[in-house]
Amino acid sequence: MCARPLTRLLPLVVAMTLWATPLAGWADRHDDHDRARAALQAGDVLPLDRVLQQVAQSHPGQVMAVELEREQDRWVYELKLLQPGGALLKLEVDAKTGEVLRRKEKRH
Repeated sequence: MCARPLTRLLPLVVAMTLWATPLAGWADRHDDHDRARAALQAGDVLPLDRVLQQVAQSHPGQVMAVELEREQDRWVYELKLLQPGGALLKLEVDAKTGEVLRRKEKRH
């Protein structure tokens, strides 16, 4: 699967997440967004499209959810992918290097 459809799906996933999320706590999420943007500008994280391209090479699937979180001393992208065959794959990816740190698969 090429990475191009993954990057096209991302705006839809983000829009659906924003629509489904209650407004309570919006200020905290807004601060998180600013921190994530600053991390990207500082070079502390790779752009999401680049990470998705890297991940797609070894973990094909449709992107269902994306989160960027600060865990201990590093930024981590948490990705949920629906793989061919229906398995749900959760990946934790080092946001600075694109290295997959953890992989958890759920089969139905």
